Amino acid sequence: MSSTTSPPVLPISVPESQSQSQSQPPIATPAFRSFITHISDSVRHGISQRRPWSELADRSAFSKPESFSDAALRVRKNYSYFRVNYLSVIAIILAFSLVSHPFSLLVLLGLLSAWLFLYLFRPSDQPLVLFGRAFSDKETLGILTVSSLFVVFLTTVGSLLISALLVGVAVVCAHGAFRVPEDLFLDEQENPATGFLSFLGGAASNAAVAAAPVVAAARV
Repeated sequence: MSSTTSPPVLPISVPESQSQSQSQPPIATPAFRSFITHISDSVRHGISQRRPWSELADRSAFSKPESFSDAALRVRKNYSYFRVNYLSVIAIILAFSLVSHPFSLLVLLGLLSAWLFLYLFRPSDQPLVLFGRAFSDKETLGILTVSSLFVVFLTTVGSLLISALLVGVAVVCAHGAFRVPEDLFLDEQENPATGFLSFLGGAASNAAVAAAPVVAAARV
């Protein structure tokens, strides 16, 4: 009975970088999911602070202000109470303006997508390659910045956004000036906001801080 010997099996070494790339999932996906999750949580928290719309539209609480200072005081008090409602009205006006101009909406969505996928959530070990040329992070940032400035200031998109914001602020100021705030009671621990975009700024900053570690890992 003959015995056959099999040749020794040689160990195959896999490069460390290749094994890590195969074992680790793409880092852009968790970074993007973390960013979207924190944005949605901030928006949900803001919506939970909304006042009833019936109080906003109570016709018995409207009267003409006695003076400009009285109107300014009413606007400040009403904004402190109806802050989320007012920002929702501005957002609805802005969204309606964009929907009524599909080209501007597509341009803004394309610009936002470019920032997200070409810079923020693109791993640094994968350079951006366009038309056979590789671009560094600084070059990519410069191109996106110039493109954003061009879209906002040299096209109709910027004028559309500014017009919609002015209309929304005018509607909010008109309502705040004619709405009598005597029946509104603010919580003593609630600090009145100082600007129309303070709530959005706080929500955006909280989301940015929460997503910063993941985004920073994606850039390493």
